[in-house]
Amino acid sequence: MAVLSGLEPKAVFEYFEKLCAVPHGSHNTKQISDLCVSLARELGLKCRQDEVNNVVIWKEASPGYEGAEPVILQGHIDMVCVKTEDCPKDMAREGLDVRTDGKWVWADRTSLGGDNGIAVAMILAILADDSLPHPPLEAVFTVDEEVGMDGAFALDCSDLKGKKLVNLDSEEEGVFTVSCAGGARLDCFLPGEWEPLGEGAAYLVTLDGLLGGHSGMDIDKGRASANQMMVRALYSALERCPGLRLGGIQGGRFDNVICPKNEALVSVPAQEAEAFEVFIREFDAILKNEYAGCDDGISLACRRGALMDGAMTRGSTENILRTMLVLPQGVQAMNVDFPGLVQTSLNLGIVETKPDGVHFSFSVRSCIASQKAMLIQCLRAILELGGGTASERSSYPGWQYARQSRLREDVLAAWKAVSGREGKIEATHGGLECGLFIEKIPGLDAVSFGPELHDVHSVKEKLSVPSTRLVYELTCELLRRSK
Repeated sequence: MAVLSGLEPKAVFEYFEKLCAVPHGSHNTKQISDLCVSLARELGLKCRQDEVNNVVIWKEASPGYEGAEPVILQGHIDMVCVKTEDCPKDMAREGLDVRTDGKWVWADRTSLGGDNGIAVAMILAILADDSLPHPPLEAVFTVDEEVGMDGAFALDCSDLKGKKLVNLDSEEEGVFTVSCAGGARLDCFLPGEWEPLGEGAAYLVTLDGLLGGHSGMDIDKGRASANQMMVRALYSALERCPGLRLGGIQGGRFDNVICPKNEALVSVPAQEAEAFEVFIREFDAILKNEYAGCDDGISLACRRGALMDGAMTRGSTENILRTMLVLPQGVQAMNVDFPGLVQTSLNLGIVETKPDGVHFSFSVRSCIASQKAMLIQCLRAILELGGGTASERSSYPGWQYARQSRLREDVLAAWKAVSGREGKIEATHGGLECGLFIEKIPGLDAVSFGPELHDVHSVKEKLSVPSTRLVYELTCELLRRSK
């Protein structure tokens, strides 16, 4: 029996469970893309699947709406795959184990992918409902949004006729997003020279227990980045133990996730081993004090006896740690037009060690294009001083606030009708595909909204059932009014 079969709207949660049953992490979307095509064909609807696995589905207007302007309903089919250390699931090959208590939906020991699977499920339910009055519909399901909006970049929009875009990729009920940050990924490198390990003590240093979170939505919450904190810890240890050598540093899997865990291999001369262990205990207490009430689970520890084939030279160790120490992280500027909104930030999402040195990547965000460019310039300058390099990829535009928007007015009116409450207009520091669609379709009017989702991109992710029902009713009401 389906786990979510007792939830309403029934069709929405039936489709959501079908989507959750197949793996669909970023860059692994063929199976879920094929599933969407299959479901469209079961409904007898025209669809198109492109070479990168984007899917577009068309449904003709219901009787009486033939003259209405088409509406584009849009969401992305990839998810961020995160699991607990004790979870044996291969998320590249297996679906999710969904759970519910009737009020919330989550996945057992993994992220849920409500961002953005619930949008796809709602759109499929709308396409399947022949009793719902609606204008011509163009459903657009994009891939790889979480790793740079690659699907939206690749999508051919020439056969889309709609000038109204309803993006269902927001996560706070009753909040309607009308602007978002632009962004870019920066791949960085610092070279390292290796030498034989020699005599001394080898340690595995672990920094974990952090909450992590979305680098756009959670960057203002003051949460620690394990990548940044490990660099700080090791540089501070180097000041106490000058014989310290770096044997490796590893943390994070995604550019746009605040890293919750980092592990490093280091060696110190035998005469510095006791001082190093004392330092780690002291710095653990420092971090616990600094992040009390924010990242209460933060823990820094070391284990002697780690296996190391070699270590970086003293010069490479100092250069890498010193250079990475001064790299900016987190919030850089706040927005004056939307109080409380982060305007510019960056996140050190991934760090890994390879034979040639340390490789790491940043997600840079800003709704001001010049500030995004400034941060990229700053990173390049720091890395060049350290003998490193930085290359930009996956740059995407922001979505500028439109002073006049008929669609925004219609959405707010529909929300008031179904909820009895006034809606809240906001901008987001997260990246949305709306900016790309607006670039591709001149004159496009866009609004983004969605049901209540908490702790996306983490194993604590959960989706509100009542909120899903209300947002689905809102979407249907909006379509009824689009005559």
